[in-house]
Amino acid sequence: MFSNKENVNILTALLQTHGVRHAVVCPGSRNAPIVHNLNECSCIKCYPVTDERSAGFYALGMMQALHAPVVVCVTSGTALLNLAPAVAEAWYQHQPLIVVSADRPPQWIDQLDGQTLPQPGALGRFVSCSVSLPESDAWHCSRLVNEALLAATSDDARPVHINVPITEPLFTFDVPHLPEVRSIIRTSPTLDYGCLNEELVGGLSSARRPMIVFGQVNPHDFEGNGVDFLFSHVIVLHESLSPFPSVSHFDEVLCREEMLPPDFILYVGDTIVSKRLRHFLRTATDAVTWRISRSGSVEDTFQNLRGIIVGDQEQVLQSLSQKLSHRHCRGMEYRRQWLSALTAAARHADEYQPPYSQMAAVKYFEGKTFNGQRATCNVHYANSSAIRLANIYARHHVWCNRGVNGIEGSLSTAAGFSVVTDEKVFCVIGDLSFFYDQNALWNQNLLGNLRILLLNNGRGGIFSMLPGLSQSPVADNFVAGAHTTTAEGICRQNDIVYLKAEDEPQMQQGIDTLLTLDSPRPVLLEVLTDPHADTAALQHISRVSERYGAKTSELQLRAAY
Repeated sequence: MFSNKENVNILTALLQTHGVRHAVVCPGSRNAPIVHNLNECSCIKCYPVTDERSAGFYALGMMQALHAPVVVCVTSGTALLNLAPAVAEAWYQHQPLIVVSADRPPQWIDQLDGQTLPQPGALGRFVSCSVSLPESDAWHCSRLVNEALLAATSDDARPVHINVPITEPLFTFDVPHLPEVRSIIRTSPTLDYGCLNEELVGGLSSARRPMIVFGQVNPHDFEGNGVDFLFSHVIVLHESLSPFPSVSHFDEVLCREEMLPPDFILYVGDTIVSKRLRHFLRTATDAVTWRISRSGSVEDTFQNLRGIIVGDQEQVLQSLSQKLSHRHCRGMEYRRQWLSALTAAARHADEYQPPYSQMAAVKYFEGKTFNGQRATCNVHYANSSAIRLANIYARHHVWCNRGVNGIEGSLSTAAGFSVVTDEKVFCVIGDLSFFYDQNALWNQNLLGNLRILLLNNGRGGIFSMLPGLSQSPVADNFVAGAHTTTAEGICRQNDIVYLKAEDEPQMQQGIDTLLTLDSPRPVLLEVLTDPHADTAALQHISRVSERYGAKTSELQLRAAY
């Protein structure tokens, strides 16, 4: 039996017909009719999460794993506002998060009535569509739901917000069937990428220093088929957030400060972690930059944007590769120079054996886990130091919330990913990010396929790398969040298997156990390190990289071009 609320029943029916199959539901009374309906649908599986902020990131992780829209349903009042960080992250990751918020009747907004605030539009520009459903007009309600769900499932998927005012009484469940609804569909014509702008094709083939830069890319969206010629003639720089089975060690190369900037840039994907690369490409003031984008948004990251290609990134690159195969490309020498430097930097990263530190832990973890093979598991890295270590050692795609780079929600995202897959899901996370998101573990859905590598050096380690900050007397306690907390108590209260390492042998044994232990519950290994040793290891690999590789001077490079 379903709720007797018409707008709730129309919403439920259309969620089914638009193919939504997963929903994260949060507790509350105002949203009880919606949660009840979702649970009554045999084709929709519900996952209860108590903390709304965590729930939003749970849904994000599920979407990453499923490559499909997911509902997150919250009650009225500030519950909706707690979703804002996850919604913003989903916006920049192009994920189809469907926010469903129960609401009080609109006439009670700003009338000092409990849990009542202006919910329509509360998520601002971080949703592509925001609608509030009328309680009594079925046609209007159906149209608005269709509009929102079409926006969520478009080629340029983004979050949407469906607000549902519900008048008391709330708890009457006496409707035997959902209503017949009209589901609106939308199709797009086949795009012809055979007519790419001649300025792009000609510019790329005639450039002496062309470069392709990949930002964060969902691996479901790019398989790399049909681009061999293009990638064999133009240097491609990428991080572990891109769908490539190797690391591009350009950060270490750029420490040498002798590479000429490109004169032509093709930018694919979203955010780039490396601040050094962004600065380097912004120095290319005379470069011509083209961007491939599904939405066509103007995103001038390097401040030299010339044009935007609207379309599917893999199809555009395939067409471009085919067209370039009939032309002579002048940028081969620039590619060889970069490949020489990148190969040397990669060799050094493999040879360098860091002392006991977070870097040593990540290197050992990545070496044991993937070791040149594509394992059947997924790895999430939290922001700040963790993702930067991934960009040194990961030889596979990693998931990371780089849309807005926040430290909140990384653990919840990995946890959400884990509940909809049978594969192992690893989360490599720093201490501040972990403790901020500890409610991710307060969840009844978690199983033993979730494995957490917690890197705890008692502070935000990334702040040690900021020049000049150490001169401030408040750097440790006020800026870096210094603390003496461990995860043991959190694990105990949430029935998480807890492991601890305080030196190199314990760390290696702990990672071996983390990878192999047969457990029905999640497993966490806490690696306790010294923040000064962590900083020294990162600085060392950058300094030593200057002594590796071909030592072509800037003068020689300029002579070549």
